[in-house]
Amino acid sequence: MARSSASSSGRPASAGPVARVYLDYAGFAPVDPRVVAVMRPFLEGGVGNPSAPHSLGLEARASLEGARAKLARLVGGTPAGVIFTASATEANNLAIRGLVRRLGGRHLVVSAIEHVSVLNACRYLEQQGVSVTYVGVDALGRVDPDDVRRALRPDTVLVSVMAANGEIGTVQPIREIGRVARERGVAFHVDAVNAAGRVPLHVEECAIDLLTLSSNDLYGPPGAGALWVRPGIKLAPIILGGGQERGYRAGTENLPAIAGMGVAAELARVERAQEAARLRALRDRLLEGLLARVPGARLTGAPGDGRLPHHASLVIRGVKADAVLLELDLRGIAASSGSACTALTGEPSHVLRAIGCDRDEAEGSLCFTLGRWTTAAEIDVVLDVLPGIVERLRRLAP
Repeated sequence: MARSSASSSGRPASAGPVARVYLDYAGFAPVDPRVVAVMRPFLEGGVGNPSAPHSLGLEARASLEGARAKLARLVGGTPAGVIFTASATEANNLAIRGLVRRLGGRHLVVSAIEHVSVLNACRYLEQQGVSVTYVGVDALGRVDPDDVRRALRPDTVLVSVMAANGEIGTVQPIREIGRVARERGVAFHVDAVNAAGRVPLHVEECAIDLLTLSSNDLYGPPGAGALWVRPGIKLAPIILGGGQERGYRAGTENLPAIAGMGVAAELARVERAQEAARLRALRDRLLEGLLARVPGARLTGAPGDGRLPHHASLVIRGVKADAVLLELDLRGIAASSGSACTALTGEPSHVLRAIGCDRDEAEGSLCFTLGRWTTAAEIDVVLDVLPGIVERLRRLAP
């Protein structure tokens, strides 16, 4: 786990005897110790099934509803709209496939740089005869709301655009896109995994009808996600069984993880502004230093306030990201080359292709995501180490 200065939130225990510089928070965020403390009683027993009629079941139900209210406060929505799932991937599928199945929709509009769980859900629907329009982005990775407007058809039932991209950090004009969808009476889904708790996001102000959240991206435990559904929007369940979660998500709720997710959401809501300012300063220190010290390095995504406060991404010509990441890892630095869900395919990122990167640039893509325990000293370690790694690998290249 990441090294850290002391803070009111404490820090996760180290994963080993050697402290590491952990800059892959988008891949996996260490669970906040304050969240672990709340989860512990649920894991140690004495808590019932939320569907049970006895007193332990009623206590469990109260904890479940408390977590639901905390997530709702984070995004400015009604608590009844929160549907708990096992992951953000499941929530995205419930939003997209569930709405199309319920409405019998024939056309969707999505951005070309969505998470693979959105894109693959859309490809599945295309095999079922549903038409999908993939809206492109500009060189900074931004969706033009006018492009969304032009893509809408009389039979469009859903627009899906992520709040911010996890590979290049660009924040989308969600408010403007939501206004376009609302004017045409089309449901608007937002995958908010990368943005929630980091940038302001309000379902009413942005006219959002369906919103996806991930527990671990809020420093909560893995194994929990949620979909907020606006009252009046009806979905078809994609998992069949009992009547849990208003019939939308069958199966006994993962109460320890859900309780942890609720606490994580509350902490994110209360601490967001202060933490975003701290991370933005560290992010800029890292980006400015790398762009100045590494010849041929280029920022990917939007600059400044147009990108997530904790996100630094760039491409470096003449090196392979895998080799750079291995060298960094040998020096105790953990980073990534983009989305953890697409890193195993071996293909250039669809996001980098969409913003115009050629194959050489895409192969040299690096992504550093900072987090709650990142320090200035860790940023300086990267600035000291990475330029030499790039220089050596370039010399060794054929």
